[in-house]
Amino acid sequence: MTTFLERLDAACEARQSLVCVGLDPDPALMPVEDVFSFNKAIVDVTHDLVCAYKPNLAFYEALGLDGLRALEQTIQHIRKVAPTVILIGDAKRGDVTNTAAAYAKAMFEVWDFDATTVNAYGGRDSVEPFFKYREKGVLIWCRSSNPGAGDFQDVSLSLGNATKAFYQHIASSAGQWNINKNIGLVAGATYPSELGIIRKICPELPILAPGIGSQAGDLEQSVRLGVDDRGRRAMINSSRGIIYASRGRDFAEAARNATIKLRDAINATLASEGRGW
Repeated sequence: MTTFLERLDAACEARQSLVCVGLDPDPALMPVEDVFSFNKAIVDVTHDLVCAYKPNLAFYEALGLDGLRALEQTIQHIRKVAPTVILIGDAKRGDVTNTAAAYAKAMFEVWDFDATTVNAYGGRDSVEPFFKYREKGVLIWCRSSNPGAGDFQDVSLSLGNATKAFYQHIASSAGQWNINKNIGLVAGATYPSELGIIRKICPELPILAPGIGSQAGDLEQSVRLGVDDRGRRAMINSSRGIIYASRGRDFAEAARNATIKLRDAINATLASEGRGW
């Protein structure tokens, strides 16, 4: 059985890319009405440039059954045209054990995502059902990209003789829970110094780094601090910065150009660090 990490590494190497494109359809911003047609156009022009796609389920759920059907079509299309690209279901699920088990089944068996984001605020048992899917990736929300991230995530905890921020404790816990070698972390590119701290705590775990583009994350610092010693195991995500690079009928061409620009900027930073492809 091929592991999640093996598939992630292979997807990155095949395209020489750490780019993850967030597929977050918003009818108010889309230049076409049909969600699947919009996603299909984006995927068709970018799948040779990216290691992963990340549909955020909120945007599909907000559109009701039509949105969920569009998500189903999008997943099927990506599997058809880019079967080795990693599909991340961004849902940030987590709850009491029996509910978490249902969430895990939905994300991994029903939707068949390669990985999903989870929220471990409820403790280990709130996300442990996800870990049991050994071939799937479980990306624990660690340091979020939003402006209010520090309200709770920076709170200092006294743990024995040590004091650490809450997000650092989450990172440390993730490393301890990683028995099946399928756990990763989510750490926003909008906070590169914290991203670097997380990488030091978890030197080998894959990190999904959202916040590049519209959230103005620091790309160069995020790449330098977020990748592992080989310059890998990071997925640098841009959503609005790519899929809405143009609000006109040339949106697909603009998305491709934005993806190339992001991939090349990431690779230039890797090369400058002696960790290129």
